[in-house]
Amino acid sequence: MAGGLLNVYWVLSLLCVLQMGETVSGARAPSAGAHISSQFPASGVSQTGVVDCREVCGLNASDRCAFVRINPDCRSDGGYLDYLEGIFCHFPARLLPLAITLYAFWLLYLFLILGVTAAKFFCPNLSAISTTLKLSHNVAPLDMSPHGVTFLAFGNGAPDIFSALVAFSDPRTAGLAFGALFGAGVLVTTVVAGGIAILRPFTAASRPFLRDIVFYMAAVLLIFTALYRGRVTLAWALGYLGFYMFYVVTVVLCTWIYQWQRRRSLVCSMPGTPEMLSDSEEERVSSNTNSYDYGEEYRPLLLYPETTAQILVRALNPLDYRKWRTKPVYWRVLKVFKLPVEFLLLLTVPVMDPDKEDRNWKRPLNCLHLVISPLFLTLTLQSGAYGVYEIGGLFPVWAVVVIAGTALAAVTFFATSNSEPPRFHWLFAFLGFLTSALWINAAATEVVNILRSLGVVFRLSNTVLGLTLLAWGNSIGDVFSDFTLARQGYPRMAFSACFGGIIFNMLVGVGLGCLLQISRVHMEVKLEPDGLLVWVLAGTLGLSLVCSLVLVPLQCFQLSRVYGCCLLLLYLTFLVVALLTEFGVIHLKTV
Repeated sequence: MAGGLLNVYWVLSLLCVLQMGETVSGARAPSAGAHISSQFPASGVSQTGVVDCREVCGLNASDRCAFVRINPDCRSDGGYLDYLEGIFCHFPARLLPLAITLYAFWLLYLFLILGVTAAKFFCPNLSAISTTLKLSHNVAPLDMSPHGVTFLAFGNGAPDIFSALVAFSDPRTAGLAFGALFGAGVLVTTVVAGGIAILRPFTAASRPFLRDIVFYMAAVLLIFTALYRGRVTLAWALGYLGFYMFYVVTVVLCTWIYQWQRRRSLVCSMPGTPEMLSDSEEERVSSNTNSYDYGEEYRPLLLYPETTAQILVRALNPLDYRKWRTKPVYWRVLKVFKLPVEFLLLLTVPVMDPDKEDRNWKRPLNCLHLVISPLFLTLTLQSGAYGVYEIGGLFPVWAVVVIAGTALAAVTFFATSNSEPPRFHWLFAFLGFLTSALWINAAATEVVNILRSLGVVFRLSNTVLGLTLLAWGNSIGDVFSDFTLARQGYPRMAFSACFGGIIFNMLVGVGLGCLLQISRVHMEVKLEPDGLLVWVLAGTLGLSLVCSLVLVPLQCFQLSRVYGCCLLLLYLTFLVVALLTEFGVIHLKTV
């Protein structure tokens, strides 16, 4: 139990450290007109006299550029690109469809960046950190979820968490956070769970299922209560994080009781029956045997030491030619789009692998990381505001970082060898974690900004953008991984993953996002739900959970294809109702 609580402490500490620079530097920015009094944009003119940016489409084409430049509601506090100015100032009105198309492709590519960074750089470094600190990789019962409830949940939910933190940092985009978190919950508990049942009907593990769904319902109720009250105080924000810690304690206790009972049954009677424990063990074996590292098979009989230049070129090459020849066409097309991102990530993010003999030590590349990674951190934090700051008005910060990093890289290069990693190599896991986290944060910031810009153009609320585009983009990785698990014969593990990871995303995303916002403005977060839509969203999520809680036990935890089809139908009905509500077809009667 102590290990589980320690894992939670480290995860929350790492998140707070990563966002502290954003919070402190964000305090220097103007308070965006309404402190934090309205997290959902209202139509018309607000109390401060700032016109809603979505009114730009009602103006003449010649007036739109000046409107987005002078209206404070159209400004973005973070990010590198001003998407609204790009649409209305750099594209003629007749080329607006072209601009929207380019933005849509860029949005898809940003989701690709989020997925690649989280899967290949963020999670491996997170796993290496937990190994270095001798923490459990998966504080959860073996039959619960491959995501776990602490480090692995953090790694898997990194895009969702960072998107929520970025959205909460600006009162105008907080609707994206609620829409994405609730929307992802509806998507995962209906489409993903239903798809698993359709692909491979199975019997759910009763106790983990009941535990996770009850905790998730309680989390949804807490968020729903905050929306109903219209505010989140410091006590409530801390309560969300505390409730997640209580969930971790419950999971650890269940794990201990399950293992104790199993050991007792093994000693007292016969060998244990292969339940989910065998699935988990086989999954580990399968994941190890299906690794993309074919070095053993293609290793030459006579080994020649590689030169430093050869090591650098091989380490920076993101393409495995042997794997390329065996993969289908669609995989190759996707790989072509991934190559530029993977190359930049390899160049800027060190990755430590404790399972490898050399722990992924590449001396020339790791020495290069000592220069490039700190420079990237400096130029990424607060969208580069710190990097261009000049010390004494003469010397920029980025130049100091380059000089210090070059000196450290030179010492490391001449004090180490190509064949053996140094004793301080574990420090590269922390450097890689910070760098990959800022990659995710930067991409998430751009995602939030571009979604808000699309909302302005199409006059859509942030909530509907969050429950559709942002939720779909952040959940697509979980969808494919859970469906793959189901096809491989592990439907119960995939089904448990539907509930384990999203509990972390909802409680930590809302709790930490509101906590950082409260620490920044020193006042409670006031919520003004974006009309009826947010209640439809929360109600649908609650309905899907109640249906699962009632219907699954009534079926003796047998999940059939009929049940899966009903869940898919529920999601389609929800989408139709949500869109009709957004466009005003369904509305509350005003007295």
